[in-house]
Amino acid sequence: MIRAGVVGASGLAGGDLIRLITQHPEFELTFLGGSSHVGRRPAELHPNLRQDLGLAVEPVTDDVAGRVDVLFLATPAPVSADLSALLADRVPALVDLSGAFRIRTPELHDRWYPKVQRRPDLAERFVYGVPELVRERLRDAALISLPGCYATALTLGLAPLTLGLGLDLTTVVVDGKSGSSGGGLQLRASDLHALRNGAIAPYAPTGHRHAAEVGDFLAREGTGTVGSLSMSAYGVSHVRGLLTSTYAFPATPVDQRQLHRAYLRFYKGQPFVRVRRHTETRVPVPDPQAVLGSNYCDVSVLHDPDADRIVVLAALDNLVKGAAGQAVQAANLRFGLPEETGLTMQPVMPA
Repeated sequence: MIRAGVVGASGLAGGDLIRLITQHPEFELTFLGGSSHVGRRPAELHPNLRQDLGLAVEPVTDDVAGRVDVLFLATPAPVSADLSALLADRVPALVDLSGAFRIRTPELHDRWYPKVQRRPDLAERFVYGVPELVRERLRDAALISLPGCYATALTLGLAPLTLGLGLDLTTVVVDGKSGSSGGGLQLRASDLHALRNGAIAPYAPTGHRHAAEVGDFLAREGTGTVGSLSMSAYGVSHVRGLLTSTYAFPATPVDQRQLHRAYLRFYKGQPFVRVRRHTETRVPVPDPQAVLGSNYCDVSVLHDPDADRIVVLAALDNLVKGAAGQAVQAANLRFGLPEETGLTMQPVMPA
């Protein structure tokens, strides 16, 4: 069995990691770390987790390295930066779910994460872990930085255009809508039920750091170019799930048939990306409700001939494919397992 530990066990992503690891046929949960809930058991922190694991939350020290083969950091970015400096060369595999190492370019990192001080050498060593796009690099990666939830949907939506077709996109504009779980368990007045329920809250109308990390990644990896990439983000009254609507303007003309075929070809054989026609079901897709509780990302591509505009829609569960599920998927690859191991659950709908 592969020994797995979770730091940040009391958070939403930490809870989903515990849920997935305890159902995984090849992983054994051997460590729970944290600072604010030391001594508490998972069942006390997460009402859905009733299995007695014989574990309680402990402080994280360097001796955790002898107790785990893979350590998941579901912690705020400053905490992940500190723990990575402590454990990077001691734990066989470290998977960070925070934004501490997502942006490799130092100047861009400092702009979007000014309070996160990280070891410069570690920033170069972390693999930006979108499994569908960097699968081979994950197989021997000691340090994995998972993309953010929005960034996962946005990267998977754009990759067939920039990495597949090699298109030059003059402008990319993203509209993102996410449920309340995307903000974690921090108590803010704007997240109170009386204010959040039924709301469409423009909390980042002129920029978002997840767009910055996607631009940083595509600049390194893409065969095509992106002239500018900007994003507006909105909070909606869902709890789980997000949808990105990406509007890309290509430098050369394209058509609907070419685009749809390119997406089918790019994601052929990828177990967790479902390329869908917008009108294939009774409810238009992609719809976050159609992927809840699963590790799927649903993607549709459409062409708007009036403006020669490419519209890419991508939906996922921000706590699974956008966090804990993708972390397990990356760890599966790291340890030589089929990437879908422990992640074959189907979506729950309605939710």
